[in-house]
Amino acid sequence: MSDHVILPLRGPLPILTAAVLWGSTGTASSLAPGGAPAAAVGAAGLAFGGLLLVLSGLGVRPSFSGPEWRSLTVGAVAVAGYPLTFYPAVARTGVAVATVVALCSAPVFAGLIAGLRDRSLPSIHWLCATVAAVLGCAVLVLGPRFTGAHGGVDGLGVALAVLAGLTYVLYSRIGGELIGRGHPSGTVMGVLFGVAGLLVLPVLLAADTAWLGTVRGAAVAVHLAFFTTFLAYRLFGYGLRHTPVEVATTLTLAEPAVAAVLGVVIVGERLPLVSWCGLAVLGAGLALLTLAPARPSHAV
Repeated sequence: MSDHVILPLRGPLPILTAAVLWGSTGTASSLAPGGAPAAAVGAAGLAFGGLLLVLSGLGVRPSFSGPEWRSLTVGAVAVAGYPLTFYPAVARTGVAVATVVALCSAPVFAGLIAGLRDRSLPSIHWLCATVAAVLGCAVLVLGPRFTGAHGGVDGLGVALAVLAGLTYVLYSRIGGELIGRGHPSGTVMGVLFGVAGLLVLPVLLAADTAWLGTVRGAAVAVHLAFFTTFLAYRLFGYGLRHTPVEVATTLTLAEPAVAAVLGVVIVGERLPLVSWCGLAVLGAGLALLTLAPARPSHAV
């Protein structure tokens, strides 16, 4: 599949579509058989999804320079580092806090890195949209806590969640820069996630893999591998060709909104009114960012 196949999907649309797919991760993983280790479930999705990304890019011979290969290595370590920091963060401080810290810190890191690299301040448009989206995301996810459902906040868990946000920005930035230089997005994502899949393979093999032999376990692994890794990151790669990374990381705040709605519709969870208000603010921030004036693709 070459880049011109999804040429009409420019700007924020592929990024938002990827975020919708990522939003199904929590619901899908919750359907895994009892006893399936959370880290192993995530590792299975990354390992198998990375293999699919590699296979999809076999038709194009990589033509990276030495420094670009070094950047890809750093990016692959960051890809592998995300589940190895995020899942422990969830275990230590809970889904709500880990999700807010990881996803809401990512746009901040992206804006800081872009400012340092480009020696320019973020646009007012991006700043306003990002502040609204981050606040909306925080209120959406932490809403139950505001209404009395309290839980402990672990310092190490928060630190791990911040690291997860940083790893996401690092591999997004590296991938975006290489795609912006003209390398096929499928090839870039294939190398990043193929190497990362090999790095997390020991985590999967060291855990109990009996759950993969069940119908539910196999279905969950296929969903995580194909939809939330392979398809989502192919779309994310296409989107990075036309969207700056600092904008893309803010757009992916749509992920917890999708996860919350799926939790209500499929799992039967309930959201307090304050969370629905946060969802509205988040949606407004994403809409503001989506309607931003087009920027050149080399801005990534």
